Amino acid sequence: MKTPPGEDGNPPNGPREPRSSRWSDLGRPPLNVTALRRGLVREGGLWTEVAVVQRTGSTNSDLVARAAAGRAAEGAVLVAEEQTAGRGRLDRQWTAPPRSGLFFSVLLTPGEVPVERWGWLPLLTGVAVATGLSRTAGVDTALKWPNDLLVTVEGDERKAGGILAERAGDGGVVIGVGINVTLKENELPVPTAGSLGLAGAVSTDRDPLLRGVLRALEEWYGKWRAAGGDPGVCGLQEAYAAGCATLGRVVRAELPGDRAVVGEAVAVDGDGRLVLATGEGVQEPVGAGDIVHLRPV
Repeated sequence: MKTPPGEDGNPPNGPREPRSSRWSDLGRPPLNVTALRRGLVREGGLWTEVAVVQRTGSTNSDLVARAAAGRAAEGAVLVAEEQTAGRGRLDRQWTAPPRSGLFFSVLLTPGEVPVERWGWLPLLTGVAVATGLSRTAGVDTALKWPNDLLVTVEGDERKAGGILAERAGDGGVVIGVGINVTLKENELPVPTAGSLGLAGAVSTDRDPLLRGVLRALEEWYGKWRAAGGDPGVCGLQEAYAAGCATLGRVVRAELPGDRAVVGEAVAVDGDGRLVLATGEGVQEPVGAGDIVHLRPV
């Protein structure tokens, strides 16, 4: 089998890392790509390729570029031990120490699903991540609309991960996931961040965590695709609502054009939009924006 770019643990066309440095932190061993492939890539399954690189700027950018060049097919998985230019929504930076988390992107090509339903893919991924982490880490992960993963650390709600979806050509979507696994308090980028370890995970072994998340993603993606992307038919809309920490809370939606709406988040509609009930008695659907959970007065 041809070795994918960067499979030797170095980024394509980037500076080479001395192999000994992979073991510089014995508490954070490298991922076992051979075991990951054995556990994920199978005949008739979704995942067709698993590549692990030591360091790159952004797995999303790399996989989008590969898809555009025709060098990646549906089911490609690209994992980085370290990202130097990881991105979240609104071009926010995502940084973490090497091997302290799971930083990966996948390529999906849901051609049989109407494009107007592709907006559900980040929400679907959130449900899958929460499902996989519950099974493998024993951590309850809540979802903050539209793409944040929350854990509870000493009674406080903290962000431990995020999801970013980007179009890849005409028929593909690359979905990137970042999850803080073993970050300690003194390594957190901001005080409101968290990690699975700080949330009391029963396991922080990244190999089974990644396998669990990708298997759950394959399961939910299969259901959604078989239902033609209908979130109600496949149970996705109900599952997302059940795990969404935003629903039932008063929030502020910071919208494009410097507009903000405050209201109670009462539903996620069939298009994946967050529905706010405002003080003026209006129900306003929000399709894009930054959501701030407001504390009760």
